[in-house]
Amino acid sequence: MKNTIKFYAPIAWSVLIFASCNAQKKAAENSIVLKNTSAIELPQKAISIKRNQLSPEYNLGSYPVLIYKNDTIPAQVNDLDGDGKWDELFLVTDFSPKEEKKITLKWSQSDPKFPIKTSVRFGKREAKNLPVHPDTQEILMANQVHKKLGYQKYQTDGPTWENDKVGFRHYLDGRNSKDVFGKKIPVITPEDVGINSKGAVEDNYHVMYDWGRDIFPVGNSAGLGGFALLVDNKINRLGIIASDTLNNIVKTTFKIVSEGPVNSVLSYSYQNWEASGNKYQAQETSSIWPGMYGYKNTISLSGLKGNETLLVTLSNLNNQNPLQVIDVGDFVCFIQHDKLTYERQWILGTAVIVPKNVYKGYIEAPKTGQLTDSYLIKLAVKNNQQISYYPIAGWELSADKNFKDSVYFTNYVRTLAKQLSIKIKVEVK
Repeated sequence: MKNTIKFYAPIAWSVLIFASCNAQKKAAENSIVLKNTSAIELPQKAISIKRNQLSPEYNLGSYPVLIYKNDTIPAQVNDLDGDGKWDELFLVTDFSPKEEKKITLKWSQSDPKFPIKTSVRFGKREAKNLPVHPDTQEILMANQVHKKLGYQKYQTDGPTWENDKVGFRHYLDGRNSKDVFGKKIPVITPEDVGINSKGAVEDNYHVMYDWGRDIFPVGNSAGLGGFALLVDNKINRLGIIASDTLNNIVKTTFKIVSEGPVNSVLSYSYQNWEASGNKYQAQETSSIWPGMYGYKNTISLSGLKGNETLLVTLSNLNNQNPLQVIDVGDFVCFIQHDKLTYERQWILGTAVIVPKNVYKGYIEAPKTGQLTDSYLIKLAVKNNQQISYYPIAGWELSADKNFKDSVYFTNYVRTLAKQLSIKIKVEVK
């Protein structure tokens, strides 16, 4: 028996080594085929590949690396559900019409580094006399809003997110409005925007810097891409205005889900939003990637009774030109172009691109009340159904100076809507 074991042991090891080599070779030869099935060009197209689509043979602790024609495609992994393990591979790449890319998939024990083209900034202070410190999450109760506290708790009133083209901010202090930072150069803005040298909250971003400034007046609108709820023809704002001392949302939870070179993701949970005598639960996710003068916003609601309509907001403060509503691909585009900035100083184009399959028309907000100075885009909504739309902002002083021209901005939005309508075919081999 001992001789038999001695005889078969080298063979067994050889089989194991051979199998291991074959497995490594197979893993090394894994590929991802990306196909643009459309006849249009798709610059900086965002693609999400779920972890379970990839080969199960790799080391769970390693990072995917994508090689195409000897170049590495900028990509990152995202942990979207917060369980400590990444579940999405996110990349951005260009496609010619009908182009197919066969990409080699390799694995690295270290996270690959790429040029930083997206970012999130969030800072807060625990008391008026304490300095702001960076953070990645926040819980805001109904009685902790700006007016009730007596001071502004948050740097830039809440989180700011940006890519290489444009920046946005969300008023986390109870107002839940969406604002715009115009960017003159394709760099990430400084971390100290909105705080002074002593670490105190300071509105220092309404003056021009080399990188740009806050350019968009919001007032009592919900800004560019905020949302509300229409219940039996009554408009219900998500949150409050600056003069209110008690929020209509019992608990707001904010989290930076991911911040990386090609994608940054923010999450908001609105618990027990009181509207028209009902309590709703709302979830909001904002995602930004390079190349686009905008971001993707995704909403889902629960607690719906069946008589509600989702309202997506497009602030029309300072707008003196006609609103354009244009069908393009899978979307309906709402487009404004005027001196929409503070004191009508610069030309700004704003737009919201909404999915056509749930679009139900639009109304205009009243001149007074909790939600004013806006076009309100009506979308059909069902319990726990995700609806995604795209707020867009093109400033005349941005890298693309052609946004000064209204026809150019309209064509930009139309082209973007066509590109967003195209789904890339993904095949993992």
